[in-house]
Amino acid sequence: MVVRNEVLPRRMAGILLHPTSLPGAWEYGHLGPHARRFVDFLVRAGQGVWQILPLGPTHDNRSPYQCLSVHAGNPRLISIEELVAAGWLPAEAAHGGDQAHHERLLREAYRAFRTHGTEAQHHAMERFCAEEASWLDDYALYQAVRLEQQAKGWMQWPVPLRDREPQALAEARARLARDVEQARFEQWVFFTQWDAVKRYANDNGILVFGDVPIFVAHDSADVWAQREYFALDDEGNAARVAGVPPDYFSKTGQRWGNPHYRWDRMEQDGFAWWRERLRTQLRQFDLVRIDHFRGFEAYWDIPGEAETAVDGHWVKAPGEALFEELHKHFDPLPLVAEDLGLITDEVRALRDQFQLPGMTILQFAFDGGPENPYLPHNYRPNCVAYTGTHDNDTTMGWYAELGEDEQAAIHEYLGRPEEPMPWPLIRAVTASVARLAVVPLQDVLELGSEQRMNTPGTSEGNWRWRFRWEDGVEDKAGHLLHLAGLYGRLPPRD
Repeated sequence: MVVRNEVLPRRMAGILLHPTSLPGAWEYGHLGPHARRFVDFLVRAGQGVWQILPLGPTHDNRSPYQCLSVHAGNPRLISIEELVAAGWLPAEAAHGGDQAHHERLLREAYRAFRTHGTEAQHHAMERFCAEEASWLDDYALYQAVRLEQQAKGWMQWPVPLRDREPQALAEARARLARDVEQARFEQWVFFTQWDAVKRYANDNGILVFGDVPIFVAHDSADVWAQREYFALDDEGNAARVAGVPPDYFSKTGQRWGNPHYRWDRMEQDGFAWWRERLRTQLRQFDLVRIDHFRGFEAYWDIPGEAETAVDGHWVKAPGEALFEELHKHFDPLPLVAEDLGLITDEVRALRDQFQLPGMTILQFAFDGGPENPYLPHNYRPNCVAYTGTHDNDTTMGWYAELGEDEQAAIHEYLGRPEEPMPWPLIRAVTASVARLAVVPLQDVLELGSEQRMNTPGTSEGNWRWRFRWEDGVEDKAGHLLHLAGLYGRLPPRD
């Protein structure tokens, strides 16, 4: 069965920038004035899409792909300036500081909210908590216990809490009531601020393009609260974990460590877990990329005790049944398939059955000859074209590492352009037939490797890149506007 599902109805252009990379006086970018200013920049630049990474609360490594919840928002993104404006913090609180100071201010803001918040504000928070109780109750308790347990994973908690014995949970709710309410408050504030930013973007003709990792972090509220959906042993350890098999790049493959889903259990209740997950994501985003899409057709299943991915094997996944069910509840189904790497005919068939756009990366295009699917002349319209993504080097960094012959071949393919790098490559994805062309802000700013967002396979220094307005961001708006107009990507404006 082929489903009619038009995700990208027209040609558009966008910029990839995670909110943590916004400027500001704190360790993270925030959902305050700089976010709105960035939207204003997108409008002036003729862009129609703001692509970001997952917004969930992260572990200490800051990776948005290993979150403490698939539903919650990251409290580190909460704008202190907005809390000052609400009257819950003094003006001097907006001067900035480290993350510990940010957390102290969130607690101070909650105390002020409890005593000085208006009746309408308290009703708004109560309404939010009631509407999101299906995930928020477990998440708030999980965060409170995790704080009490000094950030230990739930698998290492005392057994009654680990195994969610009713009496232990009731006692924890009473003992940690203040921390539970703090977590609820932070989620209400986060979503209040994020909703305002998204509404501002939408009101200005900008769609927000989000990201959903296929798998869930083992140490997360979701796995703790709903163990029946995950391949775990009796002690909560992962019995089967995710990864990818050995290949040209790694003789041992990649062992990611995320517990696999019990797809048989999920199918029994009509994929209710996935329906709820997508509901909360489509509250946050207009369009969602699903990371590692090929795992919905078949996934690499690794024994939990294995140290590498070598001992894994392929297992079929019920992707067709899942997407048919999701499409019943979400029509259109606004998903983009991350279909990079070694993709089989079966994966392509699943993607095309539901008319999901795929992805193409220009940095992958210039080897393998004219049949390389990442070369623009091989694009199909129903896809999203990138110069690079958050996992790639910046285009300038990538280009600098190429040999002279490789650089010459790129220039030959692009028609020997005179404009400096990386603009010929930005122009190439913008001119392509792909309905959506996305460029990381680092490429717009012509930045080198030291400004990349993430280096896969490494654990230090990632997810920390920030831009500054004084880097000349707004000076690039005119050139982006020209390219968007030249290649038919300007959004309709009222």
